[in-house]
Amino acid sequence: MGPEGRLALGTLAVAVGSVAALAQSAVISARSGLIHYVEGQVYVGDQLVESKFGNFPEVKENQTLRTEEGRAEVLLTPGVFLRLGENSSFRMVTNRLIDTRLEFLSGSAIIEAQDIQRDNSITMVYRDATVHVEKRGLYRFDSSPAALRVFDGLAEVTSGDNTVEVKEGHLIELDTLAMHRFDKTVTDALNRWSERRDEYVSMANVSAANTLRSSLYSGGDSMLGGGTGMMGGMWYWNSFFGMYTFVPGMGMGYSPYGYAFWSPFSVYQAFMPGYYYYPGMYGYGGAYGGAYNTAGYNSVPVPVRSGSGGLVGSGNSVASGHGPSHGTSGSVFSGGVSGGGLSAPVSRGGGASNSPHK
Repeated sequence: MGPEGRLALGTLAVAVGSVAALAQSAVISARSGLIHYVEGQVYVGDQLVESKFGNFPEVKENQTLRTEEGRAEVLLTPGVFLRLGENSSFRMVTNRLIDTRLEFLSGSAIIEAQDIQRDNSITMVYRDATVHVEKRGLYRFDSSPAALRVFDGLAEVTSGDNTVEVKEGHLIELDTLAMHRFDKTVTDALNRWSERRDEYVSMANVSAANTLRSSLYSGGDSMLGGGTGMMGGMWYWNSFFGMYTFVPGMGMGYSPYGYAFWSPFSVYQAFMPGYYYYPGMYGYGGAYGGAYNTAGYNSVPVPVRSGSGGLVGSGNSVASGHGPSHGTSGSVFSGGVSGGGLSAPVSRGGGASNSPHK
């Protein structure tokens, strides 16, 4: 499922060497509740949310966001997304990063947590049940019937005097705390939309992280200072995409959907995947599981999902008999195979993926 829009990356509106400009680009780290993206009819209270470039209203404390024939993506603490399906709603109880608390009211919602920083907290309340998101993962809430599904990660659910840990692959009924296993491969339109949104954010991450890297090594002020929170990861504005993205503080990692996210200190590897070849790194094999497919070292990286192995390379050449490659930039994979299995690009052209989520 590749993006339907153009695959292009632009530069960011950042003044190199200016802490103030960098801090402005890394805005919205003071509280949760920024309405990042909407489709169709979405309301805060009785006010229709209008989709305008660069305009991001907030869901403030005690306000309710509801969708009718629409969907919404809300940014919580850095690295944590809340995505609502049609005819769904929630109330913002508290929007502090150290205590972000939401009341899930109706419909269906997904929390994607790429990173939960040590001093941040995410809690979802539904009637008498309180759900605390413990770690990176993917969490699905439904009101009819009332249930939490943990596709990835770990949640702690409390109701009355009872507290239950819900692990990956388990469903808990929020009214009774009865728990069952469920089939993670069975998804619906909200799951698939949430995954597409994650892919777009991953694409925006590459140019954002690369711009920060350029600032770091061009004599500008260090991103480790200036109050930007770089060491812990942050939201960062990508002006070309007209959206925020998440930039980790150090290293790189994969989202729960399997898309790569780079820090300024590792993003150069996205442009040279065949050169930095570390089999088994992060448990994926290959050069980070074949994190990106490029049409040349100076070309735009196209995100691919992580796999158990990676067919990694660059340039416009055939994958040497190792199976089809469908990069949307017109390139195909070349290079060595490591760890067994391919890490195919996610694109409209199709192709296999070793990601656990479809």
